[in-house]
Amino acid sequence: MKAEYQLPIRLLTHNIRYATNAPFQGEELWTTRAPRLISELRFNTIHYSEVFVCLQEVLHQQLIDILNGLNEQHGKEAKWDYTGVGRDDGKQAGEYSPILYQPAIWDLQVSKTIWLSETPEKPSKSWDAASIRILTIGVFQHRLCKRKIVAMNTHLDDQGGRSRLKAAKIILSQISEVSDDGRIPVFLAGDFNSQPNQEAYQTVTGNHSPMRDLCNLVPPEHKYGHHHTFSGFGCGGPAPTRIDFLFLNSIECTSPDLALRRGHWLAKSYAVLENRFDDGVFNSDHRAVIGDVVLQ
Repeated sequence: MKAEYQLPIRLLTHNIRYATNAPFQGEELWTTRAPRLISELRFNTIHYSEVFVCLQEVLHQQLIDILNGLNEQHGKEAKWDYTGVGRDDGKQAGEYSPILYQPAIWDLQVSKTIWLSETPEKPSKSWDAASIRILTIGVFQHRLCKRKIVAMNTHLDDQGGRSRLKAAKIILSQISEVSDDGRIPVFLAGDFNSQPNQEAYQTVTGNHSPMRDLCNLVPPEHKYGHHHTFSGFGCGGPAPTRIDFLFLNSIECTSPDLALRRGHWLAKSYAVLENRFDDGVFNSDHRAVIGDVVLQ
């Protein structure tokens, strides 16, 4: 492979809201939300083969629904697959934080799940966490150009600040280990339940971390959509805020075309999408975050 080979990649992360039987005011059941959510994913990935979709709060049946929806136009040979497990038993129970990808484009070489606790090798929670939390890791190799990439997806606790801090430190340790101390490009996606001035975000983007927020690597003229990624369902509750992120690793320098180079990466664009249209139905209480990047 030539050193100057550049690989455009689209990254998408979205907390889709688990399929509850007791919806909040303003929330519709999954059967109503699902076709809208699947349409969002299809529209924003249909012209991209080098694409990763990272989702949070995904129950097993929701995962099946989404894969069926994305694959329905591709006959017997599925275009999309995933890596990840249910957090409650390491199989299919509880919420997944899956990474969706296209096997014809990417070869999944390593797949593992880390529980963000004092016993990361098994389903568990620690410190002040209200729920079991996981980190999904996939090491992929591009089938054509043979470049490797580490994809990570997580959903940190919504209640425990200490657990979020500890989880962020575990994630950084995993980034160092799986990326061969930064030699392999890494992206980290997820719902961190942490605003930029709070513990998890500050740890992930701190001086001793190789990770940087994609939003901050893109000039204003290359951004689109909302600022807040959590919206709620429009009927009270927590205020809208920015807690869903895409992070990239490596070293920063400015490129001639006003995007920002970060060693392995060239950050091209960033968007926070709408999650409700004229019919008034929220596809989730979070908005999808999209980044277009180039692997160098």
